[in-house]
Amino acid sequence: MAKALIVYGSTTGNTESAARQIGKILTREGVEVRIQDVVKTKVEELGQGVDVTLLGASTWGDSEVEFQEDFATFFEEMDKANLKDKKVAVFGCGDSSYTHFCGAVDQLQEKVEGMGGKVINDPLKIDGDPGDAASDVESWAQEVAGCI
Repeated sequence: MAKALIVYGSTTGNTESAARQIGKILTREGVEVRIQDVVKTKVEELGQGVDVTLLGASTWGDSEVEFQEDFATFFEEMDKANLKDKKVAVFGCGDSSYTHFCGAVDQLQEKVEGMGGKVINDPLKIDGDPGDAASDVESWAQEVAGCI
């Protein structure tokens, strides 16, 4: 059975909700899923003992891209992870009225690729409440499952 680790950072609960939705879909697709809050995760866990690592972060700020507070420190330490040739998918929530809609997701993708990780599909960018984007979340998660 394929295994996935989903690591999320969430202040308002939207990114956590998205992570749980994605986890349910992957489980239904036959993937063993572990979901962890970023504050309870060590960067060295990324890519280890799983077939795919999913990283979810919300974006804060309008003038420059800012990670949700708990994810910011994790992001800075990600260079300690061994993601070379590991499958990774990235997702996050944001607000499309801001200049850098889901800019944290773009930064995650760039970081993972710079570390030699293989981003397996286009990032999922959710505008606001993930419940309002259920069909997009469903399609994206099924795509991830198909890439494992």
